[in-house]
Amino acid sequence: MKTIKVLGSGCKKCATTADLIASKAAEMGVEVAIEKVTDMGAIMGYGVMSTPGVVIDEVAVHSGSVPTAAAIEGWLS
Repeated sequence: MKTIKVLGSGCKKCATTADLIASKAAEMGVEVAIEKVTDMGAIMGYGVMSTPGVVIDEVAVHSGSVPTAAAIEGWLS
């Protein structure tokens, strides 16, 4: 199981990012645990300066925009 954190204030882009990851994981049959992180100190601790950010297994893999389906697929494979 992959642990995925979506970093952000809870804005629409952050919610969209979490939804896209969940749907792509279900489509691929990958088990994930998605956590939404809104604490700015925690977000900055990952080195993310613009949101939404995505952290997979404690490694920041994306920030600043809603990720593409292809990028999400790459992270999950």
